[in-house]
Amino acid sequence: MKQAIQEKKSNKKRIVLSIDAMGGDLGPPAVVAGVARSASKNPNLHFILHGNQDILNRLISRRKRLNDCVEVVNATDIINMSDKPSQVVRSGKNSSMWSALEHVKNGESDVCVSCGNTGALMAMSMIRLRKLEGINRPAIAVLWPSRSKVGFNIVLDVGADIKAEANDLLQYALMGVSYARNGLNIKNPKVGLLNVGTEEHKGRVELHKAYELIEHNCDNSSFSFVGFVEGGDITSNKVDVIVTDGFTGNVALKTGEGTASLIGNLLKEAFAYTPLSRLASILAVTSLRRLQKRIDPRRVNGGVFLGLNGTVVKSHGSADSTGVAAAIKLAVQLAENNFSEKIAARVASVKTIKQN
Repeated sequence: MKQAIQEKKSNKKRIVLSIDAMGGDLGPPAVVAGVARSASKNPNLHFILHGNQDILNRLISRRKRLNDCVEVVNATDIINMSDKPSQVVRSGKNSSMWSALEHVKNGESDVCVSCGNTGALMAMSMIRLRKLEGINRPAIAVLWPSRSKVGFNIVLDVGADIKAEANDLLQYALMGVSYARNGLNIKNPKVGLLNVGTEEHKGRVELHKAYELIEHNCDNSSFSFVGFVEGGDITSNKVDVIVTDGFTGNVALKTGEGTASLIGNLLKEAFAYTPLSRLASILAVTSLRRLQKRIDPRRVNGGVFLGLNGTVVKSHGSADSTGVAAAIKLAVQLAENNFSEKIAARVASVKTIKQN
């Protein structure tokens, strides 16, 4: 029995991940530590780290488990968080970010993972990987802790583009459906359109047009449309995919992360207030750790760029080793499900529906 399990593991598809090792606030140490955590849990992974060869080799040499599953590609330049996307596109060809994307474009890696500058990463991704045919605006999708059966909802767009026309919102909905199926294994996702109220007469003109388009396509695309949803529904089990423009989505995301951090800090203060409260925290330690795990933004770290000819996972810029490992875990799941090919097929099917 044990031998059969080992043979099954050995027959699994080898996943190759292209990692921008110089991105993020904490730099290469956090990235390499996150890679090491992932490698210890999944021996079927191979990592290509892009960045300063001397720094990376020194960090990797301290972790023996990485010797057989990591290779380093030297990239001399670093994209800073303050760099403008327009500047990066012109001068970033020798950067670790560009090199990481190039490996996905050439088919040498399955997924690119980066903690770097979001705007620069999206701009470079659009240039190197190109948009899928029929896609006007790519989107960034994130997992949001919720009361659903799988524990998460998908929200998109959360910052790829501050604007979104009705047709863009339709494409976001359909790409989100594909993500829900391949990332969360939801067979018939429920889609909601974020608005200032659930009443049909509320909201901007483009939202009403998008409502009609999504409703028209839901029967042909194996998902259900619940209509308009409000901010309070993002964490509910009423919906699996929440569609919005990048400006609204990014504000909601940062607000949610800040609220989660506030709740965590307030709980720590409350349980440290008196000797009796400290005793109560000891008695409730298991439940508190479970709660902390559920609301910890690091453990659901990783925004997926949708609408490109390749899969890119954007980790939070402040991600530590836990956050990097979470982004890698998401990248692996998408690679195992051939996500890039499936989302391309879904976009193509939507195009056919519209033509009819």
